[in-house]
Amino acid sequence: MRSALAALLGREHDIEVVATPWRNAPRRARSLRPQVCVVDVECPGAEHGNVAQLTELQDYAVGQECALLVLATASRPGLLRRASQARALGFVNKDAPPEELVRGIRRVATGERFVDNSLAFDFLQAADIPLTPRELSVLSLAAEGASIGEIARVLHLCNGTVRNYMAAITRKTGARNRVDAIRISRVAGWL
Repeated sequence: MRSALAALLGREHDIEVVATPWRNAPRRARSLRPQVCVVDVECPGAEHGNVAQLTELQDYAVGQECALLVLATASRPGLLRRASQARALGFVNKDAPPEELVRGIRRVATGERFVDNSLAFDFLQAADIPLTPRELSVLSLAAEGASIGEIARVLHLCNGTVRNYMAAITRKTGARNRVDAIRISRVAGWL
């Protein structure tokens, strides 16, 4: 997909493309100094590091006047929220016509915010994540298979506090149990 996007964008007279893999993207961005980084937050193989790496890319970008444009799929408001928290400036649906991506790149290159119309509703829903950052931390560790005791040790909490967080998470997500809460949160893109 990356090669196809690079070929498509390479046809534009005012866009120069440097196709690079997601792996080591922040380091590559430091050496290449792009004006815009187009990032797929659902990049295969980057399930746990994608938003962390996006944040690292943005930390680089702030000092280098580089704008981030995120490719995402609809119905994943959690991912949009996390990308927004990483200070991404543009958001384009992966299923949007190629012209929409080009338009988004041009807009963020000038410092303007850009949200693809097909992501607008999901972007609004992104503000409605019912879980607190601490609850997301607890749930993230649970999703990795950590026990109550392990979560308590990692987050420096009591076992009872972790159980209370899990009960709140289950209630807030409308889940039947811990596994269902993890499933619901993954589908929404919160994890």
